[in-house]
Amino acid sequence: MSVSQLKLNLVEGSVSFRFTPEGARELRSHIAELMERLKAATQKAAVGRAGKTSPQKPMEYQYTGEVFLEVFCNPNIWPSPFAAKVLIVLRDDRIRLTTEAELTRTIEDLERYLEQVE
Repeated sequence: MSVSQLKLNLVEGSVSFRFTPEGARELRSHIAELMERLKAATQKAAVGRAGKTSPQKPMEYQYTGEVFLEVFCNPNIWPSPFAAKVLIVLRDDRIRLTTEAELTRTIEDLERYLEQVE
């Protein structure tokens, strides 16, 4: 199993950690599903459909390797995929980081990582 450094650009600063291509592909899949739900909700709002939209389930991704990574996003609070942010928790036995990152920037970071390792 190949392990390389994934660099995530945060709202302020960045963080790098060892991550596997398999983990990155799985996270990319979770984010793709989230993007589809966000786009669908945005289209419903743009068309002006009357009534309440049904709540979307949040995206939750967890990875355990040298570090524990959790990425969470509640699609119900963001008006569009371009405004959405994800909550990132990164921890090991010595440190715990909890912060936000822009969803679109996280997608770019994942794609850049996968281009390097594949």
